[in-house]
Amino acid sequence: MAKSLGIENLSASQVSEINKGLDEQIAAFRTRDLDAEYPILWIDAIYEKIRDGNRVISMAILIVKGVNSQGVREILAVEPMYNESEATYTAVFEKLKERGIQNVWLAVSDAHKGNQAAVKKCFLGCTWQRCKIHFMRNIMARVSHKDKGILYEKVKQIWKQPTREDALLYAQRIVTEYRDRYPEAMECLEAGLEDSLHYFAFDGFDHRKTSSTNVLERMNEEIRRRSRVVGVFPSVESYVRLITCYLMEYAEDWSISRNYIKRSRIEEFREKMRKVA
Repeated sequence: MAKSLGIENLSASQVSEINKGLDEQIAAFRTRDLDAEYPILWIDAIYEKIRDGNRVISMAILIVKGVNSQGVREILAVEPMYNESEATYTAVFEKLKERGIQNVWLAVSDAHKGNQAAVKKCFLGCTWQRCKIHFMRNIMARVSHKDKGILYEKVKQIWKQPTREDALLYAQRIVTEYRDRYPEAMECLEAGLEDSLHYFAFDGFDHRKTSSTNVLERMNEEIRRRSRVVGVFPSVESYVRLITCYLMEYAEDWSISRNYIKRSRIEEFREKMRKVA
């Protein structure tokens, strides 16, 4: 990075001082106080090769992005995990609670069982939404290559239906048509369908934003574009440093950009929940 800026020579002590300053900023960002309420969380992990002693391992880095009550996006967590389990997810979510979060309306993620269990345990009353993109990949993994294109286009239409009831009916037609040819794929579709349609309960929110983790996927691609230059990271700390610096730039841009979800929509849904309660 220094060379790209025209700086040819940096001593080890200078690099150490630069990293020390960065680490202080990063620590403050990763441990800052959070709001009590976040209407939506998006949860996803990315994987990188990181040197651990004398070996290179694949490590998951969990990123949690949220929308606060004002409708503004925030990066809430950047946490390395040696394995994905209920215990590791629970530890991350408990840290978020220690920093101030008390209430989450909707959590969007893939169908990792440990993630699901931790969301339900840590955020009581929260609705878990299965990411439709990950779900479609799960279904297509059970379909032969020659039929993937046609069936993918049909399955995709489930989440373009105007109502939850229409989506259920449309999905049932697909199951009836393909049950004999692809029983495992149709069993997967039936088993996970309900969890992929919870976004319909959040009227007024843009379903394209609440039905999948695409908002994280695009950001993750930008992270990977930068991390590919490094290849193997020398330590967990170096990778967290790079990712967090990049995400801090995103967060700064979001703080001055227009709201990701209109505040009026959030207030309308909050009032609706009060009436139901």
